[in-house]
Amino acid sequence: MKSAYELAMERLAKAEPAEQPLSAAQKERLAEIDRLYKGRIAEREIFLKQQLDTTLGEQKFDEADKIRKQIAGERTRLEEEREIEKERVRRQK
Repeated sequence: MKSAYELAMERLAKAEPAEQPLSAAQKERLAEIDRLYKGRIAEREIFLKQQLDTTLGEQKFDEADKIRKQIAGERTRLEEEREIEKERVRRQK
């Protein structure tokens, strides 16, 4: 007897078309996108962490909290951009 989860997954698999295998060029482009965004994320985190260290040194704790939120927001935004770019590559034929 199958669980509700297994039944739902079967229905989902039937509803979605099968994914086509990625070409070598697509795989290369996906790896390039990962490298690019990994660098962008690191760059922003380094910059913002320097600001965070400065504000903590000056004991500006409210500003430090804002910078922490900005770090999280920047990371999320860049990760979303990366996934959008990767999805575009996956959909190309």
